[in-house]
Amino acid sequence: MAFINKKKLNKLKQKASDLLNRTLDQHVTLAVTGLSRSGKTAFITSLVNQLVNEGNHSQLGFFNVVHQGRFIAAKRVPQKHLHIGRFEYDRAMSAFSQNEPTWPEPTHGISEMRLAIRYKPKESLLKYASDTATLYLDITDYPGEWLLDLPMLNQTFEQWSQQTTALLLTEPRFKSAESFIEKVNQIDPFAKVDEQRLADLSKEYTELLLHFRHELGLSVIQPGRFILPGELADAPILQFFPFTAFEKMDKNAYQNASDDCLIGMLRARFIEYKERVVKAFYKEHFVNFDRQIVLADCLTPLNNGPESFADLKTAMTMIMESFSYGQSSLFSRLFAPKIDKLLFAATKADHVTPEQHHNLVRLLDQLVYQTKHQLNYDVIEMKTLALASVKTTQAGTSRYQGQYIPVLRGKRSENGELITVFPGAVPSKLPEQDYWQQETFNFISFAPMEPIGQHECLPHLRMDQVMQFLLGDKMK
Repeated sequence: MAFINKKKLNKLKQKASDLLNRTLDQHVTLAVTGLSRSGKTAFITSLVNQLVNEGNHSQLGFFNVVHQGRFIAAKRVPQKHLHIGRFEYDRAMSAFSQNEPTWPEPTHGISEMRLAIRYKPKESLLKYASDTATLYLDITDYPGEWLLDLPMLNQTFEQWSQQTTALLLTEPRFKSAESFIEKVNQIDPFAKVDEQRLADLSKEYTELLLHFRHELGLSVIQPGRFILPGELADAPILQFFPFTAFEKMDKNAYQNASDDCLIGMLRARFIEYKERVVKAFYKEHFVNFDRQIVLADCLTPLNNGPESFADLKTAMTMIMESFSYGQSSLFSRLFAPKIDKLLFAATKADHVTPEQHHNLVRLLDQLVYQTKHQLNYDVIEMKTLALASVKTTQAGTSRYQGQYIPVLRGKRSENGELITVFPGAVPSKLPEQDYWQQETFNFISFAPMEPIGQHECLPHLRMDQVMQFLLGDKMK
């Protein structure tokens, strides 16, 4: 009984501490999202690295608290949620620190890290209470593919199946999905379910999703947990697939189908997935976010072609429609925190020459234009920028056919070869057909150039602007 009371007391203390920090505006929950290979791991590693090593030749001139000499120090502290995996910062830094530095292994699930940032307040009420203040920053990393599941909450199994079937019937998906569609179309949906056959078809559908993402470079992947299952790997809740022949099905028979027939079990598992995976994920995490950054790799889809780029646009729209935004008043911070700042970031800006950065930002603006204009500008502050969490190239000029052109110098990711290249011009608006026919862009993946010590600052582009936008108002 004493143990229970102690446990309850510790929980109350934690809640009281969080309440005090929120009352004084000294707590920020930052969500970092983006589709796989958008650079989430590199971004979080760089963010933490710049803060904990500030003072060791860091370049954070646009972060006011540093520029004004009010930044004292930052350190890692134990995270709040002990049931969630810890972001592997040390492992990521080890990848950058070895003799031949490499990109760290990407995260495959949800992870967290907490920082305590100490500074001298200048304008806030805190300056009257103490010479120093501490901002607690909770960083949460989510796979963007999981975010694509949230729109499913508003769909029935029939609606989701029809939407997904429409995707499978169009190129570039159809060529790979044709065999799967034929198999599903041959099934009697009202026959008693064969769970092994259901599992085999679910596995085949999962393999299709992995192929779409990693081989075809497509972004719209549902259900997202199928390719990044985390602790749910091999669980029956992840064993369902879209039924591709709803147009031939008797609607009354479908409505009355029992859970022990194939279509009934598919429907039941879809509903269970929404309730126990998607909805639970939203309730536990999304409603707690104060600030949001969405990372987008716009360059790789340019290489992959018009279908891949169009898919990225659709995926970005789906992701942004999944969030609930609102102004963080004192009341909402205490009881129902909502996102009040949203940053869209085009990653890998160091993979194009500096004069192309403006076009990269404009392209990202075009990608999210519709979503941004659907949100209420009065209650959320938004920004788009191009960044490189870890800068891997050196910019310069080279003489070509009697003229000087901008170039990049860096190491190819695949073989470490040192090259000098002009990748091409980034379109400043959504590419039209003539752009794809010209093939004027050749995105090259670069590896980190030089090893970085554990207590040295990673080179970057505009991470200080990210910090100023997301944290600057909390450290006045």
